[in-house]
Amino acid sequence: MQNAKCKMPKGTEATGRQHLCYLAFAFCILHFALLATACSKSTPSSETSYLVVAQRTSPNSLDPRLASDEATARIAQLVFSSLMSIGDDLRPKPLLLESLENPTPQTYIGHLRRGVKFHDGHELTARDVVYTYQLFLDPKYLSPFKGALTVLQSVRAVDPYTVEFTLKAPFGAFAMQLVPIPIVPEGRSAEMAKHPVGTGPYTFVRYAVDDQLVLAAFDDYFEGAPANRGLILKVIPDDTMRGLELRKKTVDVTINDMSPDIVHGLEARGDVVVKRAPGLDFSYIGVNMQDPVLRDKRVRHAIGYAINREAIIRYLRRDLARPAFGLVPPSGWAFEPNVFTFSYQPAKAIQLLEEAGYRDPDGPDGPLPRLSLTLKIGTSEETRLQATAIQQDLAKVGIALDVRSYEQATLFSDLVRGDFQLSNPQWVGGAVLDPDILRRVFHSTQVPPAGFNRGRYSNPEVDRLLDVATAALTEADRKKYYADVQKVIAEEAPYIPIWNRVNYIMAQPSLTGLHLNPISDFTALKDVKKG
Repeated sequence: MQNAKCKMPKGTEATGRQHLCYLAFAFCILHFALLATACSKSTPSSETSYLVVAQRTSPNSLDPRLASDEATARIAQLVFSSLMSIGDDLRPKPLLLESLENPTPQTYIGHLRRGVKFHDGHELTARDVVYTYQLFLDPKYLSPFKGALTVLQSVRAVDPYTVEFTLKAPFGAFAMQLVPIPIVPEGRSAEMAKHPVGTGPYTFVRYAVDDQLVLAAFDDYFEGAPANRGLILKVIPDDTMRGLELRKKTVDVTINDMSPDIVHGLEARGDVVVKRAPGLDFSYIGVNMQDPVLRDKRVRHAIGYAINREAIIRYLRRDLARPAFGLVPPSGWAFEPNVFTFSYQPAKAIQLLEEAGYRDPDGPDGPLPRLSLTLKIGTSEETRLQATAIQQDLAKVGIALDVRSYEQATLFSDLVRGDFQLSNPQWVGGAVLDPDILRRVFHSTQVPPAGFNRGRYSNPEVDRLLDVATAALTEADRKKYYADVQKVIAEEAPYIPIWNRVNYIMAQPSLTGLHLNPISDFTALKDVKKG
């Protein structure tokens, strides 16, 4: 990180060295801390063989239908199953279903696998599926997934293993909407927040808030018992401490939950095995389109031209990312490559600010900014470093950026309410698989709680294109209309793209069965075994 041409903020160049320099000292502290906590905390003998998985944050909820954060989504992947999953081609394929038929444009008929068991031992039937989906038809029921099912008219059990979905209108993305919805047992919705019961590869054991969540292997899992006896999802907010626990071997594995500097350092030392694969996670600057300053497209474009993405990817991300084009990932079937993109052009950013009326009040060498904005972010060190780099980039063109860090729950609450100017969250892989995510994020009817239009973006032409794309039944027609949407969105910049993640899994060398997929699904942990 000593390249003289790098324009990263002062102090950023030393970040990697600082992590490694602190390593020895912090390692000693961790050693004694672990000895101390061992006296106060005892692990049941049945759990000593469990895989310990380090993660950055606690879940906002144990109820998977309320999953607006990555940690909750991970629990859903481990404890529950959905009717459909994602294939290697990033298209939906049957999971709890054996098949899904589409006999008419507004009718889907699903045939369930037989012999699938919930963790309490009772068999999955069409009644459980109907119960799960009827909740989304209740006007009083709130869920971040509800907006994806507004087209659903009714759901009924044809027989114990057959379910019929009737839609209000043709919807080509309906099969994909079945992927994230976990099936819960009939009549037990209220239990899910405290003791989730599903059909997934692991059963819930206990949860100590902000400490750890324990899951036991479910031997009757319909795709075969896990290769390990259970998982301990250990919450370690600090990046350095997660790295140290990997070195200490008190943590077995982590997926996409380590700062790139520490990934680089531990891999170079030979302490861990690191596997990489192209990912879908999407980092961006979210814009509140109702803000009087940011309503001006010239200001949004000035921000886009001022950010040095290449430096962020190379020096902060350690090449564990690639430049992003927009919400639809390059590996997705509907990706449109011919869209407007930002490059690093600070002079153009200054020109656009001048045109928008934000002139330099005291000359290029003076301390006063052209304008001031606020960026709300999470608390992870990785996020804070990126925000600092963006802050310094914007300062060079005369934008004073006030970076404010919040705990995850508080941050998401503010975003849902539209209480922000700029934000820097991430979309995780599974959410962006189908281009219908464009409707959920940018259609004017999808303001929370109905959907994810947190920036309150509104464009009648985009709404029209999204409505046509939603009703299209063939993949070719859907791709055509979604391409037009991507072109408009890229130009209007309600999202300012930064990068798509390169997925990685860090693990002890003794583990076998390690693998990754584009959505970095935690279900893959069922195949990992201690040596």
